Amino acid sequence: MSARTTFTRMEDSTQDDWRAIGAEVMHSARSLPDRVLAHLKLLDGDHGGFPIDRYQHSLQTATRAAKDGRDDEYVVCALLHDIGDTLGSYNHFDIAAAIVKPFVSDANRWMVQHHGIFQGYYFFHHIGLDRHLRDQFRGHEHYARTEEFCALYDNAAFDAQAETWPIEAFEPLVRQVFAQPLNSVYKAASVLKPAA
Repeated sequence: MSARTTFTRMEDSTQDDWRAIGAEVMHSARSLPDRVLAHLKLLDGDHGGFPIDRYQHSLQTATRAAKDGRDDEYVVCALLHDIGDTLGSYNHFDIAAAIVKPFVSDANRWMVQHHGIFQGYYFFHHIGLDRHLRDQFRGHEHYARTEEFCALYDNAAFDAQAETWPIEAFEPLVRQVFAQPLNSVYKAASVLKPAA
């Protein structure tokens, strides 16, 4: 067990306290890919009425993107796009976007965050919603990317007979993408830099 700081109010903390906390944060950050993969596994067996469970859908979406030659970051986004389903029944895409945000480009984060509305084009009209809701974003620089993601990968990944790679094929990509944040307010913090 690691040493703990002793302050009772954050305003009373010291730089030494934050060095100790920073060391713990860095230790925890190294196991983030394991926690993300474990949370993704919670989708296993969760069919929610769909032809395949959400875990297989996630693997199938990533498989389709990988086979199409998409880069590693994009494939990881395809894998994790529905990871928020277990906690955010009404906003799963916001949760997925929050998870990937520090580690991916703005284009990929936007795609993940808005895929729920763009995917609605294929079914919203069946549940009394406007299937063209995505048109509110027409003209946005990432509109076409998100439309394409849904059309080629998300929409088409409900086939029990389709080729679906196992999670082991994607684990190295998740570890690579989650190795170092690209976008975080904490990125420049001196106590969160790896020891030299």
